Amino acid sequence: MAIALDYASEPQRRRGAWYGQLYVQVLVAIAAGVSVGYFWPDAGASLKPLGDAFIKLVKMIIAPVIFLTLVTGIAGMTELKSVGRVAGKAFAYFLFFSTLALVVGLIVANTVQPGAGMNVDPASLDTGAVKDYVAKAHDSSIVGFLMAIIPTTLVSALTGESLLQVLLVSILFGIALSMVGEPAAPVRDLLEKTGLVVFKLVGILMRAAPVGAFGAMAFTIGKYGIESLANLAGLVATFYLTSAIFVVVVLGVVARLAGFSIFKLIRYLRAELLLVLGTSSSESALPSLMDKMERAGCAKPVVGLVVPTGYSFNLDGTNIYMTLAALFIAQACNVDLSLGDQIALLAIAMISSKGAAGVTGAGFITLAATLSIVPDVPVAGMALILGIDRFMSECRSLTNFIGNAVATIVVARWDNALDTAALHHALNAPTAPGAARPATESDMD
Repeated sequence: MAIALDYASEPQRRRGAWYGQLYVQVLVAIAAGVSVGYFWPDAGASLKPLGDAFIKLVKMIIAPVIFLTLVTGIAGMTELKSVGRVAGKAFAYFLFFSTLALVVGLIVANTVQPGAGMNVDPASLDTGAVKDYVAKAHDSSIVGFLMAIIPTTLVSALTGESLLQVLLVSILFGIALSMVGEPAAPVRDLLEKTGLVVFKLVGILMRAAPVGAFGAMAFTIGKYGIESLANLAGLVATFYLTSAIFVVVVLGVVARLAGFSIFKLIRYLRAELLLVLGTSSSESALPSLMDKMERAGCAKPVVGLVVPTGYSFNLDGTNIYMTLAALFIAQACNVDLSLGDQIALLAIAMISSKGAAGVTGAGFITLAATLSIVPDVPVAGMALILGIDRFMSECRSLTNFIGNAVATIVVARWDNALDTAALHHALNAPTAPGAARPATESDMD
């Protein structure tokens, strides 16, 4: 037994060292990917399968994580009406801050006017590259969305790619399990034990995160090149700065009112944020976010409801991008939008952003859906930003990810389902290299 314990302690010591931390490994991988993509662009572009394979690995585990977390959480509730209460509070939060993000993008676009002076003729633009996005946008109507949320079978929801279908099946199964009561206890116990195994699998998969981040970043730089940012650097810089202000000021104030620091939360989620940055996908860190939110004191049913729902409805970064990009296109094409036009654009964006929830590439597709309804702004203008959308998608994903982390803690506190001692212990954990690893840190960090 002593030999086995000593053997097991060696990996633990490696994880405690600075070079064993996941966020350090991902950061090094991102730097290496940028270097490869810049100096050897053809080689960098060929590494796309590494990033795609890692994201596919993570997506493989997302449905089981959501299902097990939400089912066991709801089944453990003493009153089923609390499920509706948590969902109601979550959607109230999502609606308010999603709308606020749209308004912020609108205000910044009018103030900075990043597209002014470009004098682009929409007829001269090559719209071939955006046709696929426009076609997908027509599939993101509210009716299409409502039909897409219902799976073909109970099991198909867990094998498909729609988070909303998984959410629907999980809630219904959890409610049924709770209503059956004591006879269903063996099923509940089995699911809880299965959850332990699945989250351990998440930890194993996350060890491949540096490889995925390296491949994805090398592809981005190799394919599009850093120099492709030059012509539209104003829009990219404006978007990044606006998103940073939204996170630090708006979400920072929300966090402070809820009793925690936004900067400490960002530090706590540093590994996941670097992973999102490297892969340009917030889905790559979804299972890890759910695990860390539970470790930070948020009740399991709150985490199970808020996080996956927020991935579809609480897209702060995407909403800032939508109004900012729409007005950029209008300014670049010399389309003068009145205040009434902009309010109409805002209202349409509020609806279309919900209609495209769960659609792959939702940011660009939602923009296409919005512009296809607003006749004054040419959809062809999307060709202007297609080349830099990849660089802006990283910022969208980061802002969305932080927004959902904040929402989870706020809703948990709002519903008296937050262990504040666990939250403070997680956010104030030592971060110095070689420091003792606190109980709230994930096994993958």
